[in-house]
Amino acid sequence: MRRYILSFLLFTSILFTQYNPNLLPNQGNLGGGLGMTWIDGQPHYTFRLNPEVAFANFGVGLDLNLDFDSNGKLRTENFNEFSDYASIIRYVRYGQKNDPLYVRLGALDYASLGHGTILYMYNNRASFDSRKIGLEFDIDFNTFGVESVYGSFGEAGIFGLRGYTRPLQFTDLRSVPVLGSIEVGATFVTDFNKNTGVTSGFINPNGEFQSTNDLGSLNIIGFDIGIPIVNTSMFNLDLYFDVNKIIDFGSGTALGFISRFKGLGLVDVNFKLERRFNGDNYIPSYFNSLYEIERFKYDPVSGNVTSKIQTLQNLQSVGNGFYGELYVDVLGLFDIIGSYQRLDDYPKSGILHLASEVAPEEAPFLARAGYDKINIQDEKDLFTLDDRSYLFFELGYKPMKYILVSMVYNWTFTPLRDNDDNIIGYEPQKRIEPRVSFIYPFSF
Repeated sequence: MRRYILSFLLFTSILFTQYNPNLLPNQGNLGGGLGMTWIDGQPHYTFRLNPEVAFANFGVGLDLNLDFDSNGKLRTENFNEFSDYASIIRYVRYGQKNDPLYVRLGALDYASLGHGTILYMYNNRASFDSRKIGLEFDIDFNTFGVESVYGSFGEAGIFGLRGYTRPLQFTDLRSVPVLGSIEVGATFVTDFNKNTGVTSGFINPNGEFQSTNDLGSLNIIGFDIGIPIVNTSMFNLDLYFDVNKIIDFGSGTALGFISRFKGLGLVDVNFKLERRFNGDNYIPSYFNSLYEIERFKYDPVSGNVTSKIQTLQNLQSVGNGFYGELYVDVLGLFDIIGSYQRLDDYPKSGILHLASEVAPEEAPFLARAGYDKINIQDEKDLFTLDDRSYLFFELGYKPMKYILVSMVYNWTFTPLRDNDDNIIGYEPQKRIEPRVSFIYPFSF
């Protein structure tokens, strides 16, 4: 059953990691509030507290969200699993992605490993009511380094590790242009979630889901090489080649390039283009932005199981394909990123990601949006909201310095559970929230 939510929040803060994700050292934001939220036609009293603080290379953001019904009872989905308590910590971080040391604990909005041909833009909080707390840990010693992702501490889930080295940094060729910076890496990603390999099952007399066929955890290994062709202060160009294998299934390769242009503070442009060569029973970038939703779903009406491993098992040749990505930032006033995948012989292979923000610091308005869609069949299917879509949109106006009046539309997901409170799938959830937000920045 879909949930239609209409919210009016008085002095409720927005998620500050979306509002101001990169605070300067010794700065912070403080916000919170009370309001009313209608869930399935029933009113709930809402309380939120969302402070964020940055000092030196550290940053901390909290996200406490409480909904009470008319009898004063806390809404079940707020705190019915470990991850709900842990998710009060929106994030704790050290550094930024691509720094020599980067650590992030909490929400993983768009996590990637390497060139992203195995794990790319992974989101562990696609469901508002089942927010997980995960970990990214990267360290770069220049001669070698490690990238890692762990999806959820509340339950078994995704674990990914990429180790890499720049082998010529150990030799006298380390100062030679191009050759000295060649990077070679190896990646391993697995999913230990108990439903990862389930392809069939039923609800037993106790109302609990019981699997009848389970293929176990899914494991992918990969090897990659990256060659920086041009590396200047204004322009970079890197070529790369990846080879991946899904254990017990198929394999694929990818050849691409990444270019970056910095236009004297006026415009920054990043462009990525990749040709994907796919074998049978292989899906590129298997762990994507909606993987947590795709992993497993049981339909109690039909009794059917739909899982990503089931799709992988039934796939024959999907054909080769292209993946492209473009990021543009103009004068620091607005930015936009878009990416799209299409495979030659698989009609439902389209994967779209769009995000943009227009929020000039002194302007009285802001607009931001993010959109993900998977399994796109044709152009008519691009912007149809359904169980393959995730959308966030906000349009706001500041009548005074610390007040933001905005309209928020969020197409997300809510979990479906069996009688033992186990998640057996997700269904779309629509939230429409007129907001009056209080945002108080401070320094120390």
